Amino acid sequence: MNNMDGSINQFPEQEARDNIDKQLNAAGWAVQDKDKIDWNESIGIAIREYQTDVGPTDYVLFVERRPVGIIEAKKGDEGHKLISHEPQSEFYAKSKLKYLDNDPLPFVYESTGTITRFTDYRDPKPRSRTVFTFHRPETFKEWLKEGTSLRARVLDIPELPESVLRSCQINAIKNLEISFKENKPRSLIQMATGSGKTYTAITSIYRLLKFADAKRILFLVDTRNLGEQAEQEFMAYQPSDDNHKFTELYNIQRLRSNYISPDSQVCISTIQRLYSILKGEELDEGAEEANPNESKWDPKEPMPVVYDGSIAIEFFDFIVIDECHRSIYNLWKQVLEYFDAFLIGLTATPDKRTFGFFNENVVSEYSHEEAVVDGVNVGYDVYIIETEISQYGATIKANEYVDKRERLSRRKRWEQLDEDVSYSKKDLDKDIVNPSQIRNIIRAFKNKLPEIFPGRKEVPKTLIFAKTDSHADDIIQIVREEFNEGNEFCKKITYKTEEDPKSILTQFRNAYNPRIAVTVAMISVGTDVKPLECLLFMRDVKSKNYFEQMKGRGTRILGYDDLKKVTPSAFSAKTHFVVVDAVGVTKSIKTDSRPLERKRAIPMKDLLAAVTMGAKDEDLFTSLASRLTRLEKQLTDKEKETFEEKANGKTINQTVKDLLNAYNPDKIEEKADDLKQANLEITKTQAHEMAKENLSKTASSTFSGELNGYIENVRRVHEQIIDTVNIDEVTKAEWGDDAADKAREIIDDFSEYMEEHKDEIMALSIFYDQPYRLRELTSSMVKDILEKLKMDKPLLAPLHVWQAYEQLEKVNGKSPKSELVALVSLIRRVTGIDDKLTAYDKTVDRNFQKWVFEKQAGALKFNEEQMNWLRMMKEHIATSFHIEVEDLDYTPFDAHGGRGMMFQLFGSGMNTVINEMNEALAV
Repeated sequence: MNNMDGSINQFPEQEARDNIDKQLNAAGWAVQDKDKIDWNESIGIAIREYQTDVGPTDYVLFVERRPVGIIEAKKGDEGHKLISHEPQSEFYAKSKLKYLDNDPLPFVYESTGTITRFTDYRDPKPRSRTVFTFHRPETFKEWLKEGTSLRARVLDIPELPESVLRSCQINAIKNLEISFKENKPRSLIQMATGSGKTYTAITSIYRLLKFADAKRILFLVDTRNLGEQAEQEFMAYQPSDDNHKFTELYNIQRLRSNYISPDSQVCISTIQRLYSILKGEELDEGAEEANPNESKWDPKEPMPVVYDGSIAIEFFDFIVIDECHRSIYNLWKQVLEYFDAFLIGLTATPDKRTFGFFNENVVSEYSHEEAVVDGVNVGYDVYIIETEISQYGATIKANEYVDKRERLSRRKRWEQLDEDVSYSKKDLDKDIVNPSQIRNIIRAFKNKLPEIFPGRKEVPKTLIFAKTDSHADDIIQIVREEFNEGNEFCKKITYKTEEDPKSILTQFRNAYNPRIAVTVAMISVGTDVKPLECLLFMRDVKSKNYFEQMKGRGTRILGYDDLKKVTPSAFSAKTHFVVVDAVGVTKSIKTDSRPLERKRAIPMKDLLAAVTMGAKDEDLFTSLASRLTRLEKQLTDKEKETFEEKANGKTINQTVKDLLNAYNPDKIEEKADDLKQANLEITKTQAHEMAKENLSKTASSTFSGELNGYIENVRRVHEQIIDTVNIDEVTKAEWGDDAADKAREIIDDFSEYMEEHKDEIMALSIFYDQPYRLRELTSSMVKDILEKLKMDKPLLAPLHVWQAYEQLEKVNGKSPKSELVALVSLIRRVTGIDDKLTAYDKTVDRNFQKWVFEKQAGALKFNEEQMNWLRMMKEHIATSFHIEVEDLDYTPFDAHGGRGMMFQLFGSGMNTVINEMNEALAV
C-alpha cells in the first residue's frame, strides 16, 4: 500500500531496522548483508542477520574483522519492553558465530531505532543503560585495547588522602567515588557556596584521570564568566600527591569555538556552546554571557539534538555540571542526555527538580548553616533601608516640567506633562527614574556605615545589585557624588562595560579600589570575591535559588592579613557579611520554581535568547515577531538603520516576515516543492521537513548577541521620565527583624565558650573566680584568650560580638578599635562585672576619676605635671590592662623622661602609685 507521498508502508520492525541502519552509518559503521561482506569499507562493520549456533541475530558488530557486539532490533512500540529482551540479547552474545570460535561478545544493544539500551559485559556487574545512539567502532577498538572497562577501573581508585581537604570535601569525594563504584549514572553534590565545590570537583577529576584512566572529562558551566573562573582554578590546582600543577599533568581546554582538541583531557564549556557544537554551528559569544537560570521562557520540549559524528556520545566519560540549576531540566536536558557519561551535579541551592534529575542520589549535603558552624563560611546580618518612594511610588502632577531621557544615548529634553503620571515601586528605574530615591538609599547607606561596620575608616568592599545597565549607571554616578569619590571608587562590572570586566573584577578582589562595584548579573552567581563584606540589593529577586546564589557572593571566608590588604582598617578576619535590603528583597515571596502552565508576558531578552539558541516553538516565533512589529513603530530612522547593520542587512520587517514564514503552511509548501525539484530522490515528507528546517534556520540565524543586546536596550522604554519633582525621604534604616535572634545566638555562643574555657585559661579564671586579681591582668594574658578564640571560633571575633550586643542593648561607649580592649569589655559583661557592655576605656576613665578624687580629697594633692603623667598611665592601662615600672622605658613615657622623670615627680612613692592605679583602675 502506497502513502500519499509515494512511500511504501513497512513492517514496524523493518522501520526500526531502517532507523538503526541510519544511526549506525552516522556513528561510522558500514551496514552490510551477510552475503555481501566487504571488510575494506570501514573499520567497523555491522552485518545483518548473521548466523549463530542458536539462530540468526539481527546485527553482529565487527571491528577490524573481530566480532565485538550484537544488536537486537525490536519494533518501535516496544521501547518499554527492551529490558525484558536483555536475556535474549545476552544469549546471542554468548553463542558461537558461524565460522568463528569466538569468546562471548562484550557489547550488547537492544534498540527500536528510537530507544536504545546498551550493556558492557566487561563491567563488574553488567547493567544496561539507555544511550542516545550507538558507539563508534574506534571506541570499541580502544576499549578492548584497554582490557578493563571504566566501571571496572573505578573500583581500583585508592583511598583518598585527607591532609589538605576539609571534612565536607572529604565526605563529598568519598561518597562520589562510592557512587561511581556502584555504577550510579548521576550524582549530586550539594555544598554551600564558599565551601570549596570547585576544588572538590577538581580533586575528583584528578583522581579519575589518574587512577581510573578516564579519557576526557567535561566541566560544564552556564556563563562564560564562570568558565573563565573554573579555568583559573584548574590552573592553580596542585595535587597533594604530586609536585606538578594540574595543567602540567593534563591538558585543559576552555572551549572558545567549535574546535575540541583531540588531546584535551579536561574541557571547560558553557552549555550554550556545547549545544552549538552538537548543532554544528558557531556560537556568538554574547549567548554565553546570559545566565539561563534567569530566563522566564519555558519551552514546550527540550532543545532538539541530533547525532554529530564529530563528537560521539562516548566523547566524555564524566560530565561535571557546575551550578546545576533549572536550566538543565528543560531547555538543555537533551544536551546532557546525548552523552554516555556519568553526570555529577554541583550546587549550593538544589530544589525538588534537582533531586529528581539526579535520581535522588545525593552523595553530599552540606548546608550554609553547617558551613558557618564549621568556620568554612561566614554568616550574614540584614540591614533594612526603606524610603517613601521605594515603598509606595509617587505621582507627578500635570503641567510639571520634567526631563525625558533616551535610554541608549541618554540625551535629555525638557517637556511639560499633559496629565498626571503615577508610578509604583515596580516602575522605578524602568519607566521612571527618581534620582532622589536612589540618592536617599545611597546616602542612608553611607551615613549608617559606622553602625553597620563599626570602627572602619574605609567603605567595606560592597556589591550593589542593579536592575538594568541604565539603573547601574545612575547608581554609580550618585554613589560617587554622595561619597565624594572619583571614578576608581565605584565601577560597573558587567559584560557591557568599555573597560575589560575581568580586569575590574580582579581589582575588586585584590586592590584597594574599587570599594563599591555595581552589577546587573555578571557576578550574581559563582564568582568568587572573598573581601566582599556587604551586598546592597537595589533590585528584587523572586527566585529562591537565585537569591541564595546572590547572597552566596558574600559567604567566602578571608583571613585577617588578606582582608587587611584591601581593607586596611579591618580589625580581624572576615567574620560576617551584611545584606543591605533597600527594596524588600528579604521579605518578598520567593518561589522554588515556576509553574509549567501559566499566562504571563515573557521578557523580550528571553525570547531573543531562545530563538538564537535554536528553539523552534511556533508561539515563540510569533511572539517575537509581534514584539518586533511593535518595536518597528517606535524606532527612529537612525535606530532602524542600526538594527539593519546588526542584522546582516535585514530590516525589521524582513526579520518579522522570516519569523512568520517559518510556520506559514503556504511558504513551507512552496519551499518543499523547490527542494523536491532540486532533489528528486527525496520524498514529499522529507522535503516538507527540510523546508520547515530551512525556514526556521533562516529566521533564527538573524539573531546574535550583538543584535539581541541592541534590541533589548532600544526596546525598553524609549524614553524615561526623570522625576526630580518628588523628593524622597528615608522612613527606616535599621537592622532586620531576624537580626536580634542572630545577635542573641552570637552572644550565647560567646558566653558558652568563655564559661567552657574558664578553667584552662588563666585570664578567664581571674575574671570568673578571682576578680580581685584583675590588677594582675596583662595584655599578653588577654592575647592568649584572643588567639585561642580565633583558632576555635573565628566567627566570635570580639568586634562582631560587640556589634551583636549593640543590636540588643544600650552599650556604654563606642566599639573599641582594639580587639583586645573589646574582648576585655565583653568578658567583663558576660562574667557580670559590668551590668551592661561598657567600653573598657570608659571603665578605666570612671575608676581613674574616682581614684584621683579620693586622693585629692585627702592630704595628698597632685600638681598639674603629676596629673599629666597619671593621665598617660591611665591611657596605657586602658589599652594594656596593667602597667609595670619597665613600661616607663617605652612609648609614650620615654618621650617624657621615662622612669627617671616619674621618680622625680613622685619620688619614693612611685611604686605605690603604680600599684594603686593597677588595682583601682582594673576593678
